[in-house]
Formats: sequence, structure tokens, C-alpha cells
Amino acid sequence: MMLTPAHHFRNIERKPEYLQLEKCMPPPYPGPVGTMWFIRDGCGIACAIVTWFLVLYAEFVVLFVMLIPSRDYAYSIINGIMFNLLAFLALASHCRAMLTDPGAVPKGNATKEFIESLQLKPGQVVYKCPKCCSIKPDRAHHCSVCKRCIRKMDHHCPWVNNCVGENNQKYFVLFTMYIALISLHALVMVGVHFLHCFEEDWTKCSSFSPPTTVILLILLCFEALLFLIFTSVMFGTQVHSICTDETGIEQLKKEERRWAKKTKWMNMKAVFGHPFSLGWASPFATPDHGKADPYQYVV
Repeated sequence: MMLTPAHHFRNIERKPEYLQLEKCMPPPYPGPVGTMWFIRDGCGIACAIVTWFLVLYAEFVVLFVMLIPSRDYAYSIINGIMFNLLAFLALASHCRAMLTDPGAVPKGNATKEFIESLQLKPGQVVYKCPKCCSIKPDRAHHCSVCKRCIRKMDHHCPWVNNCVGENNQKYFVLFTMYIALISLHALVMVGVHFLHCFEEDWTKCSSFSPPTTVILLILLCFEALLFLIFTSVMFGTQVHSICTDETGIEQLKKEERRWAKKTKWMNMKAVFGHPFSLGWASPFATPDHGKADPYQYVV
């Protein structure tokens, strides 16, 4: 039977000589607990800055073009509070997704001493990443940008300048959800404001000149529509991935399922925390992923 590239790669990894333990240096002394995780990637940093700039631009147009000049104070207060709350939660989720260790495997731990300390049973197999010289847990993949193996890596997202993996998938899902919500909210307010300006005098519906007002609103409309479509698709994709307990990479590579199948609700709780609570919607609540052994080997 002809082997696929995936099967061929697995067979190579199963060969003891492929480990090349003598080339692996002991892992460096771990940093203090709570050390900030940040990827020094120029493209990712630029994308993260652009993301913040676009949210702040939307904030500027919503406040200074639509809400503050409005004479309907109840409308301005309610929508101002709602939009600012969603924008704050979106940016907070972005920070948590960007600055949280996505589940990096200790680098350089593929040493003879470390493998001997695992006391593996006969027939058990370990996988070594030749790029970062680490023992790969099952379902871990190497990221060429982060230069680390990431547990349950879904993909590397330049917009959050980080991988989306086991430890930060919740924050990435919240980020896409809140961006989609503020985009939809902004589109509705732009439509209402245009109708109001058509009925009233254009010089009175904004503190800016009519041409400037129109340009600012049209730019916000295009931005909100683009982000609404993009983040809604990403949100749906991530929720589907969580419910099926299959990462984007596993779906793309059509990897053989070697892990226990759980219900959709259990998969959701594994990502967002157990039990269900309002903390699921909060980027400040760290989910409890359980105490599963990070090194799960395949026999």
C-alpha cells in the first residue's frame, strides 16, 4: 500500500535514530511564573497595531461624528455605553490572545535524561520536533513564526501576533465575536445617522462639514462591513472547530483521530472553562483546562 506523506512522516519519527538526542541541549532555565508571552514578528506587530488603529478610528467616528452631536441624549448615552463596552471587551480579548502563551511545548527537552525520566513502557512512542528539539505531545504542531511547538495549534494569526492554541483559543473566539458585534452596531448607527442627516440639515447633524462627515461615515461603513464578514466567518469556524474537537491544522491535513470523542458541550467547556458561567464571555476570566498530562504519547 502506498503511504501518504503524513504516514511517511510518522514512520520516520518512529525510528529511534531519528531522535538524535545527542544534538539536543538541555532546556534553558524557565522564567518566572507569569512571564509575559510576546512574539517578536514584524508582520504580526504591524497587523496588531492596525487592528487597534481601526477600532480606535471606529470609536472616533461613532463618538464625535454620530453620538456627541446628536440632540437625542438617551440615544447617545445608550449606544455610547454599548459600543464602548463592546470595543473595550474586543481590545481586552485581543490583548489576552496576543500575550497569552498558546500552549508552547518546552524547548530543547528532547534530551536522553528527560526521556529516561518519563519511564516509558515498551511499545510507547515519543515524537521529537527536529526544529525546536522538543518532545511533541500528541496533537502538537510546530509554528515557524513562533519557532515553538504549540499544543492543539489551530493556526497562526497575524492579527493577534500569536498562535491560536490550547491556552488562548477562548480569547481569540471572544475577540472575533466582539469585533463582529461592534461592526454590526456601527453599521446600524451609520444607517440611522444617514437617514437622520437626509431628513435634517446636514450642517446640524455633525460637528464636521458635510463632505468630511460623508467621507468618515463611508470609510467606517466599509471597515465595519469588511470586519463583520471576516470575523463572523472566523467566529463560526472556531466554534465549529471547538464543537468537533478538531483543530484547523488537523482538518486541513485530515489527520487520523487518535483522541477520545466527547460531546459538543464538553468540548465547549474544555475551552471556555467548567462550569458554564458569565466568565465564558469575559476575557479576564482564565478558563480551567483541567490537569491533563501535557505529554500524551501514542502507542
